[in-house]
Formats: sequence, C-alpha cells, structure tokens
Amino acid sequence: MKEKLYFVMSMIIVGAVGVFIKYIDMSSSKIALFLCLIGAIFLFTIFKCKKQKVSWEIVKKNSVALIISAVALSGNWIFLFQAYKETTIANAALSYYFAPVLVIILSPLVVKEKVSLKKVLCIGVALLGLFLILKNSTGETTANDLVGIGYGLIAACFYAAMTLTNKFILRLDGLTITLVQIVLSITLLTPFVLFTEGFSFSSVTSKTVILMLMLGVLHGGIGLYLFFIGMKGLKAQSIAVLSYIDPLTSLLISVLIVGEKMTLQQLFGAILLLGSIWISETGKSRVKSIIS
Repeated sequence: MKEKLYFVMSMIIVGAVGVFIKYIDMSSSKIALFLCLIGAIFLFTIFKCKKQKVSWEIVKKNSVALIISAVALSGNWIFLFQAYKETTIANAALSYYFAPVLVIILSPLVVKEKVSLKKVLCIGVALLGLFLILKNSTGETTANDLVGIGYGLIAACFYAAMTLTNKFILRLDGLTITLVQIVLSITLLTPFVLFTEGFSFSSVTSKTVILMLMLGVLHGGIGLYLFFIGMKGLKAQSIAVLSYIDPLTSLLISVLIVGEKMTLQQLFGAILLLGSIWISETGKSRVKSIIS
C-alpha cells in the first residue's frame, strides 16, 4: 500500500511538468540536463542526511540495467519535453500514454508477469476514458501537433523501456537507484548538449531560472525518488494502470492554470479513467490469468 501511495504522488508531480515546460525558454535537452543536475544535488543531500552508503559491488552487478534505464530516462525526458513544446498538453499526454499499453503487452514477455483479464479490461476502459478526455480538448490538428504527437510516442517507448528495465535492478534501494540513474543521465546528456547546441545561456531570464529550479526539485528530486521507490514494490501492470493519474493531473492543471475548458465528455472520460484505476487496484481478481 505504501508503494502505491508513493507512486501515485510521483504521478501527480509528473502530471504538472507540462505546465512548467511551456514557460521554460530552453531546449528540451538542456531542460533534461539541468533537471538531472538539480535533482542529483537534491537527492545527494537526502542521501547524506540519511547517512546511506553505496555498495559499488551491487551497483556493478546491476550496471547493464542501470545504464539502459538511464538512457531510457534521458530519452524519455527529451522527447516528452519536446512534445509539450510542439503541441498542446492534451496531445502530448495522449501520445505519451501509449506507454502503459506497451508495458501491458511486453511485461509477460520481458518480466514474465501474468496479465489477468481484469487488468486488460480495466486498461481498455482507461484508454476509452483517456480518449474521451482528450478528444475535444484542442481544435484543428496542425503540422506541429503531428510532430509533437510523434515525439510523445517516442517518449512512450522510452518510458516503457525504463519501467521494464527497472524490474531487473536487484538489491538496491529506491534512493540509490534514483541517484545513480540521474548521475548516469548527466554523463550521457552533457556531451549530447555540448555537441548539439552548446551551453550558451545569454537569453535565459530570471523567470526561466526560477521555474527550472522548481521543476528540478519537484520533478528531478522528489517526484523521481517517489517514482522509483514506488515502482520497486509494484507489478508492471499495476504501474501501467496507476500511470493514468499523470495525464488526468495534466488535464486538471491545464483547466485550472492554463485555462483550457473541460467538456461534459471529458468529465465522463475522467470518471471512466479513475473508476478503472480504482477497480483494477482494489481487491483480488477472481479471473484466471489469460497469459501463462
């Protein structure tokens, strides 16, 4: 139960990211890099306060999974942030949340988890709810919207890869996993930013700095930490279903802060989405597994 609460809290934090990205005047790769840097400082401080020590022998044994997960984390952030820049929050969320479907499909093959009929039905209802929520939230689809949706789908692939890869990381606590992955992401993103666009910050405003600091602490620090410690105690299918809290949060924030209006159709979609999550995560399914 504690792991579910942590994961839900992380999804709420992640759901607010789109609003920040809209107002940060930096490239997606730079935002991802500085998100990692701020998050690393924040998490390292927690690490020292808790007086934890890293078992480098265990880290070495998990090195392949950690590196793959760090690549997936970096790619996920870059493409998701670019999706928010190219299209609306609604379109970005819709395309990005193809990821849970990928997790459901791949988890029996990759991590050998069984998929119950109940889970499959709930995912279907959640997808229907998400479709109703986002269908009429924008006007005509432009070329930029299509590009943004494409970036969102790529981000979804990276998210699914990260979710499944983390199931192979053993004997490491959530804080250590998070800190190591962020440091590895910094190592990957620094040369990428250097060789693709450089580190010129002449146009950065004080508003951008403040928003970046807030995003770094909330998303790169607290949110990511809660995400990984919650993920470690949940099955891949549960992660997939609970992940729908993220786009719902994005929608609510876009209505309350950005000013997008919510139709009755969207409200009905939200009820379907939340209802499917509740049904999937409460009680034990009496339906036998449909995948052995």
